[in-house]
Amino acid sequence: MAAGATRQGGPPTPRIEAASARRRRARTVVDMTTTDHSRTTPFPLVPGRWTLDPLHSVVGFSIRHLGVTKVRGRFQRFDAEVLIGDSPAASSVTATVDLASVDTGQADRDAHIRAEDMIDVARRPTMTFRSTAIEGDAGAARVVGELTIGDVTRPLVLEVELGGLAEFPVDGSRRAGLSATGELRRSDFGIAPGFPAPLLGDVVKIELDLELVEPAGVPGDAATATGRA
Repeated sequence: MAAGATRQGGPPTPRIEAASARRRRARTVVDMTTTDHSRTTPFPLVPGRWTLDPLHSVVGFSIRHLGVTKVRGRFQRFDAEVLIGDSPAASSVTATVDLASVDTGQADRDAHIRAEDMIDVARRPTMTFRSTAIEGDAGAARVVGELTIGDVTRPLVLEVELGGLAEFPVDGSRRAGLSATGELRRSDFGIAPGFPAPLLGDVVKIELDLELVEPAGVPGDAATATGRA
């Protein structure tokens, strides 16, 4: 019996809407709230250079040990910038990570990670990322880019979600929260070649939580478009 049909001798059956249809309808509503006739941005963020607040951001990672457990860590020194243009094609993301700032909570292990047979930070002090394409809507985006460690560059895709927008009461600045996940293979970059899987997993999971600061001097109409005014 088709959804919404009338059963003989009884009331109409309730209309059943597929979950996929509900998601498409919800996405359409969200998209409409972030389009102002002339531009569509990957997030409801005003155009300009959004800078990173490193004190409220985390660049984390995890890797499997012996194939049964995960070792988690983070980098303590990093920077990033998100340029929001009038369209996803005009927007970009760049980031730099100081590899010597690795912190897994165990000093001896961290020293080994920095060593020549692991990351070799003396030869490869930084890791950089630059986007080449951004696709998405108001709540989520797919950031395609290139990750460079030392003299090796490989493609990297980040799945990004907007956590929200809020005013920081300490200085009155507007903040946006973004979370992102991705993964790389250490073998692609020649990291720790003497440690085969599963002794040390080849896949490194990337986990980012970033707090961005809105550009100063946002025009009133732009602030209104993002719900600020």
